[in-house]
Amino acid sequence: MSKKLTPREKDYSKWYNELVIEANLAENSAVRGCMVIKPYGYSIWEKMQAELDSKFKETGHENAYFPLFVPKSLFEAEEKNAEGFAKECAVVTHYRLKTDPEDASKLIVDPDAKLEEELVVRPTSEAIIWNTYKGWIQSYRDLPILINQWANVVRWEMRTRLFLRTAEFLWQEGHTAHATKEEALAETEQMNNIYAEFAENFMAIPVIKGRKTDSERFAGAEETYCIEALMQDGKALQAGTSHFLGQNFAKAFDVKFASKEGDLKHVWATSWGVSTRLIGALIMTHSDDKGLVLPPKLAPVQVVIVPIYKGEEQLNQISEVANRLVKDLRAVGVSVKFDNRDTHKPGWKFAQYELQGVPVRLAIGPKDLEKGTVELARRDTLTKEFVERDAVVEKVQDLMVEIQDHLFGKAKAYRDNHITEVETFDEFKEVLKAKGGFISAHWDGTPETENRIKELTKATIRCIPFEGKKEEGKCVLTGEKSSQRVLFAKAY
Repeated sequence: MSKKLTPREKDYSKWYNELVIEANLAENSAVRGCMVIKPYGYSIWEKMQAELDSKFKETGHENAYFPLFVPKSLFEAEEKNAEGFAKECAVVTHYRLKTDPEDASKLIVDPDAKLEEELVVRPTSEAIIWNTYKGWIQSYRDLPILINQWANVVRWEMRTRLFLRTAEFLWQEGHTAHATKEEALAETEQMNNIYAEFAENFMAIPVIKGRKTDSERFAGAEETYCIEALMQDGKALQAGTSHFLGQNFAKAFDVKFASKEGDLKHVWATSWGVSTRLIGALIMTHSDDKGLVLPPKLAPVQVVIVPIYKGEEQLNQISEVANRLVKDLRAVGVSVKFDNRDTHKPGWKFAQYELQGVPVRLAIGPKDLEKGTVELARRDTLTKEFVERDAVVEKVQDLMVEIQDHLFGKAKAYRDNHITEVETFDEFKEVLKAKGGFISAHWDGTPETENRIKELTKATIRCIPFEGKKEEGKCVLTGEKSSQRVLFAKAY
């Protein structure tokens, strides 16, 4: 049986790391800063992929794939983008190894195999994609281009944490080209809304939509929209971003199109993405000291059936009932597993599936056979009840919706209770220390004040909410005039 997890109240970071490993989601690899995503963790990512991919295609986007390597000259073409990522880049300088002449069992980099131009391992793909778009776009008839890529990227990280911050991670990145500024802005907003809908309806995570400040904006963008979520420890997590790139990349790579009027114009661009850090958000929003708590829409296994028996005869009788339930549940779209392994006892299985966050557990024993019942346990509330065998399928179907809604409601109540309005900097510091969460405060709009608050408290402006209060006030630090509250928080 798996060891008990460190309680969240005692050490939230340790709890998180233990849970990721004990629940078989991921583990650290032999490559420093990189992780191995194990089958159970990857199956959650696959469900995320499937739903997001469907949403992208419904809005006219197509999938493509672009090279992992970006020539340095292309990468540095858009100066702000290059500067923003320069310190995080992994760079390939040679194309060959050779046997070490001093030790035949070792390999060394062949000094004669130096590349004419260094290759950057993509930290993001705007450069290589916009260089490609130059050959695809000549006329307004070629627009819009709506491309998405599922890929891996590398951003050199010294302090890593599984799913939340690793040197290599998986993501999707959308890259679109438009004839007008209005179209590109509409695309940026649309994709941010898609991310918000996915987070709330599938991940059961309430999010706040807004835009980033200039200092938090994506390098090379004119505007960055985002969705911000709040974890159980009171820290914020950026769960998705959508960028209006203006004409910056089109100008850097000279991507022009002939308009209907015959004029040559630079195209307008967007990019947008979410990554495997969403799995970290899922864990930290819903899980408890017993393990994962997964919303049914993203749970790899929604129902597990565990037999309780003595001897082969009882197992056969229980298996007959269980297999019928498996068939009936699958027929209505519920993913179900019948764990009839004889290598582990029922108690071990109960603890394991509780740890892995399976939403519903059904147990069937000899007494259940006699009574025509099944014991049903909910992972989200840890409650149990006995259900008539003939009512199980309908009950489970209802629970899939009920559990999903309950998890969202619980997370939203926590989030709403942790949005605190403050008027003074003393209040700001006290709330940050004692309560955490989002702090709604006035800000004078200057990067100097933003940076000073970050230096003093380690809290950053998570977003300027789209639905934030439009009210006159005074900056929480400087006392200067402010027209809107923004959301501050410590963040991952």
